[in-house]
This record gives sequence, structure tokens and C-alpha cells, in this order.
Amino acid sequence: MKLSRHLIVLLVLFVFSRYGFSAETTNRLHITFPDARLTVNGLAWFEEDKPVLHRLPARLKETFRKPVWDLAQDPAGGRIRFQTDSLKLVVIAQNPNASTMHHMTSVGQNGLDLYVDGHYIGSAWPDKDAKIRADWRLGETPQMRDVTIYLPLYKPITVSELIFDPGASIQAPSKFALPKPVVYYGSSITQGGCAENPGLSYQAIVSRWLNVDHVNLGFSGNGLGELAVAQAIAEIDAAAFVLDYWGNPSSEVYRTTMPVFVDTLRAKYPKTPILITGAYYFSNEVVNHERAATQNEKRKIASDFVAARRKAGDKNVYFVDGREMLSPEQAEGLVDGVHANSLGFYFCAKGLEPYLRKALGLSAGRTKHY
Repeated sequence: MKLSRHLIVLLVLFVFSRYGFSAETTNRLHITFPDARLTVNGLAWFEEDKPVLHRLPARLKETFRKPVWDLAQDPAGGRIRFQTDSLKLVVIAQNPNASTMHHMTSVGQNGLDLYVDGHYIGSAWPDKDAKIRADWRLGETPQMRDVTIYLPLYKPITVSELIFDPGASIQAPSKFALPKPVVYYGSSITQGGCAENPGLSYQAIVSRWLNVDHVNLGFSGNGLGELAVAQAIAEIDAAAFVLDYWGNPSSEVYRTTMPVFVDTLRAKYPKTPILITGAYYFSNEVVNHERAATQNEKRKIASDFVAARRKAGDKNVYFVDGREMLSPEQAEGLVDGVHANSLGFYFCAKGLEPYLRKALGLSAGRTKHY
């Protein structure tokens, strides 16, 4: 039996309505991800493994412990960047394992953040079917704007397409102040636990302030200074390396692994700045003497190691006392006494910034701390 034209129109409208399409959307510019017009930053091996959005190369999978590889599927620090004159942007994505930890928001763990010309505009998060449909306004008048989409800190994601206004221009994003990224290695704190938003890890914050790229290789509970990870990181030609992994290893493991980790980087990059952070403040240090002793021991291990390296002639290794990133007076920046909330990451970024600026040779310009 033939369907009437009227019935066909109704069916088409039903399908469009059911799956979130409209006549306006279907006439717009659809770009399937990935696309040469869309730059992916923060995922060092993306060109090798695309379209998968993960943080370690697939060819080295068997060299990593399973927990490290599993955490590498979370695209923390990953960003999609471009310039466009479109007034609207739709992003279609899937987050198949969306969930929420007790001490971290769904947005930070599973969602997307939108920044336009360096300003936070909004966020998107999975629906009950673990699908993300971000529908954002970019401006009121057509003009080229820098757009950055921050990917989730703690859950894998698949990006399907981006949708722009009809006839919109898309081109490469503005250049960073430096051609190479700052590479961070560490624990859950480094990965971004527990920022409320993907764009509020301390690396993301300080990178916006300095206009530099960054790669986040924090592995929650598993930043143990392992040689396999050091060897992978040594593949990245970085502007600087920040070793922030004091949170996970015992003092002895920390003491033992640090020389090997640094030597692995130095074998390939003899002059690249390496910043080593000491432990920041945990809120129970004031009442738990054992915890305070452990934190102080790790601070001393890092400080003594840097002092010895510099005395031996390596002047591009720097120690950053973590208490300058988060101090006893800033304990409100902790969500559970251990992990930073977004305020805590602001403190961390503010404390790290002068050291990173100096190591990178950036001018001491005035940073706008909001």
C-alpha cells in the first residue's frame, strides 16, 4: 500500500523530532569528527590512533599495567579547537560509561566545557542514554572566534559530529605562545579529580593564563613513576615536563623511581625544563602526625633530589613546594581533605604559574587571576 505524501511528511517530522533534528539543523553545516579543520590538542598520540580519544598510544598498550591503560581512555586535558564565525554550535557525542563518583560532579567526570575566546560559556553532559547533545550559542554577530571544547576528565567519550550555521567558516585556532606543550605526569590530582568542570583542572587554568598547550598524563591512583610511562612520555617533544606524582607512591617508591624517571627524560631532552612538585597540603596533616610525616618526607625527597641534580650541573630542574600550590590556609580548596575542588585547582594554578612562567622563559606579564 502506498503512503500518502501527507503521511510521509508526518513520519519524517516524527523522526526528526524523536532524534533531536530540525529543519534548521539539517540545513546546517555538518562536520564528521575527526576533520582536518578541527584541531585536537592535549592528546599526544591522537594522529596515530584517531578517531579514538585516549591519552597513551595503542601500540604500547601491552607495556602498561591494565589500570594505567584503562585510565588512559579518559581524555583528561583533551581539547577540540578551531576558529569559526558560526553563531551556533552543536556537538554530538556518546559517553557509554557515564557515572558519577561521590566527590566529583557529573559535568567534570563525564561532560564537555565550551570556551569562546578564552571565556567559559557553558557545559554539556550525558542524558539517561549516555548521549551528549550540546547546543551552544557562540555569539550575536558573525565574526571569527576561537572555540575550545574541553573533553571529560574521567570517562571515555566518542565525538560523532559538530554542526555549524550554513556557510560557516572553520579554520585553525589561534597559535599558542609556544610551539610545544607542557606535559604533566601524576595521580588523580593531576588527572583532574575533583574539578567541577573539565576546563577547571589546574593544568587547564594555568595553560589559559599563559596561552600554552598542555598534555595531562595523570592516572588516578596509579601515578607510580613507572618506567614504561616515562618512556612513553619521552616520545613527546615538550616545552617542559611537570612531575606531580607524589600522591600515589610510598616514600620509598617515590625516592627510587624519581631518578629513573628523570634520567629517562634527560636521555632524550637534556635541556628541557623539568618541574618537580612536592606534596600539597592535606587537611588532616594538622591532626594526623603520621600523615604529616609522610607528606613532609615526600617534600624532602623531591627537594633534595632537585638540589642534588642542580648541584651536579642540571640547572633546568626545578622544585615547586606543593604548599605554595595549596596551603593550610587554603584547605577550603579540598573536597575530601585530599582532592582539590575547582577552587583548590585555582590555588594550584596560581602557585605553579610563576615557576612555570620562569622555566618556559615567558615574560613576567600580568596574569589576569579572576
